[in-house]
Amino acid sequence: MTTPTGPRLQPTGRLIPAELDEAMVAAVVQDFYAKARADEIIGPVFNRVIPEAQWPHHIATITDFWSSMLLGTGRYMGRPMPKHLAIPELTDAHFARWLKLFRDTAEEHCPETVAALFIDRAQRIAYNFRMRIAQFRGHDPEALRPQRAGEE
Repeated sequence: MTTPTGPRLQPTGRLIPAELDEAMVAAVVQDFYAKARADEIIGPVFNRVIPEAQWPHHIATITDFWSSMLLGTGRYMGRPMPKHLAIPELTDAHFARWLKLFRDTAEEHCPETVAALFIDRAQRIAYNFRMRIAQFRGHDPEALRPQRAGEE
């Protein structure tokens, strides 16, 4: 098996760093969710919403999500927004903690350029979710500012 020596082109036209592969995506997702489930801020939300028996399926689904986001595999066909809108206790503090844990995990598992890609996408996702949740709850989404991984 040969390893790519440079970035590859994703079907969407984005460049994929040569070091990024399915195994790295899976490692980040698996480790992040292990940390998230044990976290005092976001753990209670995850553990209430996702029953213990459904965690393996959830990990597989989220791995497909990140594989689609970063590698352009197209494996994820879900709609995550309705599930997040249905969690009334979700606040900016939860997203800030999610971003911090996600950044820490990406930086542990990935070379700097790949970690930066994970973190950038996570920040964009968090901002989009926060805006949609604000709209859904009747708040002004224009009042939100993007959160950066590491801010709490």
